[in-house]
Amino acid sequence: MRILMAGASGFLGTRLGDRLAEAGHEITRLVRRPARTADESPWRPSQGQIDPAVVAAADVVINMAGANIGTHRWTAHYRGVLRSSRVDTTATLADAIKQLPPADRPGTMVQASGISAYGDTGDRPTTEAGPAGQTFLADLCRVWEAAARPAEDAGTRVLLLRTAPLIDATGGLLKPLLIPFRLGLGAKLGSGRQWMAWMAPADWLGAVEFLLDREDVAGPVNMTGPASCTNAEFTRALARALHRPAMLTVPGVALDVALGGLAEELRVSVRAVPAVLEKAGFHWSYPDIDAAVRVAVDTSP
Repeated sequence: MRILMAGASGFLGTRLGDRLAEAGHEITRLVRRPARTADESPWRPSQGQIDPAVVAAADVVINMAGANIGTHRWTAHYRGVLRSSRVDTTATLADAIKQLPPADRPGTMVQASGISAYGDTGDRPTTEAGPAGQTFLADLCRVWEAAARPAEDAGTRVLLLRTAPLIDATGGLLKPLLIPFRLGLGAKLGSGRQWMAWMAPADWLGAVEFLLDREDVAGPVNMTGPASCTNAEFTRALARALHRPAMLTVPGVALDVALGGLAEELRVSVRAVPAVLEKAGFHWSYPDIDAAVRVAVDTSP
């Protein structure tokens, strides 16, 4: 397939682009500077500017663009950055698809989103049909996904990848935890009873490839492992994999001081169920948290 990709230099985008290229697909990467190679195309999403011919040439448009949620304190300014970096890119791509003649429109748009779309679900298992949440990240996911609607209205199949934190030693959820856990300072967050959705990177990549071939699947897809775990269970799994104790607790007030707005999101409970992937017949290579943590630790730098 001919694939047009935004966010190809990010944590997930880099891996996905490499995986799809290895599978024989032709990748064109959107860049916010002059193109340096034949497989790059410049665009200015903050101004809604993109070459329509590049969009028309694609069979699939993949958008993984968006500022990192966990690397900055959530000041009012950075909240705006989180929103604009997602909405501007998505709207530029979706509008470009809609403006093309029907015969030239890509058949599929793969749009990044987050499992935080559901807000705090408590102990209730939540499928893709679950209601939207009320947190900042839930609202961010709502406007992010809504920006893709013009492509859907134009008849393009839109997949909304509601991705859970990935269990990976080089990024995602695990990276900042490895050093304190290796020092025996592992700790659950707050009560530890909150549910966590998660996914192994290999399964995430496999699921995207799987979905590209399943034209009968559209709309939201919970990109999670088949079994959520509590924060306390995750803490114990990581401690076991590293052969270290994890007897501590990070109190809520410490999270507030260290992380600002992000602390609120880490305390919420997200018990997401990947119902769409299960119904479609996807097979997970790492179906439980212990398996996902072990492979991440074994392959860590």
